[in-house]
Amino acid sequence: MSDQPIPQHTIHRDIHGPKGRYVIRQDGADAELTYSITSPTLVIADHTAVPDAFRGTGAGLALVTRLVADARAEGFKIMPLCPFVNAQRKRHPEWADAFSV
Repeated sequence: MSDQPIPQHTIHRDIHGPKGRYVIRQDGADAELTYSITSPTLVIADHTAVPDAFRGTGAGLALVTRLVADARAEGFKIMPLCPFVNAQRKRHPEWADAFSV
């Protein structure tokens, strides 16, 4: 597990076999982005869940930003199955190199 601060958030990364997730914990609530590792070069972003307690904090965007940063640093591409991740991909054309679409 590794942590990386992003403004207002500390993101924890958990990997268990072929599954992983990024988590922001705050006041007993978790915002998370889950993913599946299909190969060393491809990760599928499965789901993003941001509880109401996180609304307006940028937590969802912070989770996707961390996924993109890790994809670039570690050399894998992201398949955005999750609608939120896919919407963020479309809003951030500068991230195109991190996605496999």
